[in-house]
Amino acid sequence: MAKLVIFLLPVILFLPILSTCQNIYTSRATFYGSPECSGTPSGACGYGDFGRNINGGDVGAVSRLYRNGSGCGACYQVRCRCPQLCNDYGVRIVVTDHGEGDNTDFILSARGFVKLANPNMAAQLMAYGTIDVEYRRIPCQYPGNNLNIKVTENSRYPDYLALVILYQAGQKDIMGVELWQEDCKQWRGMRRAYGAVWDIVNPPKGPMNMRLQVASDDGAQDWVKLTAVVPSAWQAGVSYDSTIQLT
Repeated sequence: MAKLVIFLLPVILFLPILSTCQNIYTSRATFYGSPECSGTPSGACGYGDFGRNINGGDVGAVSRLYRNGSGCGACYQVRCRCPQLCNDYGVRIVVTDHGEGDNTDFILSARGFVKLANPNMAAQLMAYGTIDVEYRRIPCQYPGNNLNIKVTENSRYPDYLALVILYQAGQKDIMGVELWQEDCKQWRGMRRAYGAVWDIVNPPKGPMNMRLQVASDDGAQDWVKLTAVVPSAWQAGVSYDSTIQLT
């Protein structure tokens, strides 16, 4: 029995070490400027002002990770690989835009970029312009906020409906959005117009039931149903609380 314990102990101790090294990738990051050093309201995800201010302005544009818009709203922990300039923790950012720099996967807001730096080293870090980083995807967290469905400002009641999904928590991508057509007894798919914006011509009448097709990083997919999430007399520019949150 003693020999068996001695043989298994190194295996048990090694497994957590393996798990901490999973899903960490290397790339490069730079930053873009705005008057407030935060995000931009004209980002490719279609978030508007939400994309500028969410997460305290710690946001970013991505290139490959944009994934034709399904990467919008994803959260990443980004850490610079220059220990003389940067801290060990890095910064947690939300994807709100698409962009490409000098072989970079991330273009961070200036506010987020300087959080990579050690104390009193922000100016030196920004002087580099582009730096080597490592990153991993992490769950988004929005304490006190449910998933919100916002009717975009260019929607036209009742003939054209465009939606953008806000406060998308968890670690899943939204791959499809469908509305229930009561008179036909079937689900109607919305079109991904761009980024996180979905639209449909001649949407169903009355309070709308919706379902979201969500996908995990391992490829598993599921449907999340939202009941009467958009009222019959919906208005452009108004957000509606789904009363649920993704996990």
